[in-house]
Amino acid sequence: MGGSAKSPQTSSSAPPSLWFASNPSKRWGEMFFLLYTPFWLTLCLGIVVPYKLYEKFTELEYLVLGLISAVPSFLIPLLVAGKADSSLCLKDRYWVKASLWNIIFSYVGNHFWTHYFFTVLGASYTFPSWKMNNVPHTTFLLTHVCFLFYHVASNMTLRRLRHSIADLPDSIRWVTEAAWILALSYFIAYLETVAISSFPYYEFVDRASMYKVGCLFYAIYFFVSFPMFLRIDEKPSDKWDLPRVAVDALGAAMLVTIILDLWRIFLGPIIPVADTRQCNQPGLAWFP
Repeated sequence: MGGSAKSPQTSSSAPPSLWFASNPSKRWGEMFFLLYTPFWLTLCLGIVVPYKLYEKFTELEYLVLGLISAVPSFLIPLLVAGKADSSLCLKDRYWVKASLWNIIFSYVGNHFWTHYFFTVLGASYTFPSWKMNNVPHTTFLLTHVCFLFYHVASNMTLRRLRHSIADLPDSIRWVTEAAWILALSYFIAYLETVAISSFPYYEFVDRASMYKVGCLFYAIYFFVSFPMFLRIDEKPSDKWDLPRVAVDALGAAMLVTIILDLWRIFLGPIIPVADTRQCNQPGLAWFP
């Protein structure tokens, strides 16, 4: 009789999702970021670029485009809380933690790592824009929504992979997961480069070299960030607070900076560029 009494409870329990987080707040946040992606993606790559609206853009229009793409990703979940978040303080909601982590990581990427694109990859922005540290404000905003999508996609695929290889030996699981992170990072870096190839004001000295080797350089961002970002509130017993989120994002950013600078020093630019002094001299890529 004792065994039969337990059967209904066991049969009624729903199996965990293979793709989304078991944490309800994290699951809602990931779904929101995923569903929000078509909005800014359609705006930028489905309207502005194909119809060449950018040809009439000034600094103001580029800034407005970035704001329209990024600001709703904060306003919508702030004004329309999901069921999982309705009983939580703002600081405890996953979308807030994920946004903070991504803001820090993408800010460092734009403010500092863009200069590695200039010096190592021969990239340049030629559209009219207001800038900070010679990087357009618009790219700070667009990078935020781009990176949110990339990291949610990574979370989902890594979670699904872990379910698939859970019964394998630890060493095989580690190698398999590392191989997937490397492959996904390169694929996303390559996909972004191809996706914006129709926009003529983000230029490379040699686009073919960028596709082959430069995308590997860009993928370094994600080699580090994908496994680190997944850890936020992934375990039900390990809830992160905002200070931990911020420190983790800064740690990830520092590690990426170290790897990028080692490439700059020991491998140098992927192609001949006009000024290679910064690839040979001591210091950092963003120092004049």
